[in-house]
Amino acid sequence: MFSKQIIVRCQSGLHNKQATYFVQKANEFESSIYLESENRKMNAKSLLGIMSLGIVSGMAVTLSAVGADEEAAVNALEVLLERDVY
Repeated sequence: MFSKQIIVRCQSGLHNKQATYFVQKANEFESSIYLESENRKMNAKSLLGIMSLGIVSGMAVTLSAVGADEEAAVNALEVLLERDVY
């Protein structure tokens, strides 16, 4: 298992387009990937799960992955939490 605590820096948080792009990116990896916020842990490959976390800019989250490409998955998704996608 590989995990990182990350401060979300994208202005829009994980809503709408940002969440959709995040989930699409997560689905490119073989590993099981999870996003945790305020003691709620969701599958990062589930759009409804990610949106239900209500993540906004400035929140601290834990991104973790288990599998063959776990480190690459966490590092790639970390980048998405630090910028807006348009």
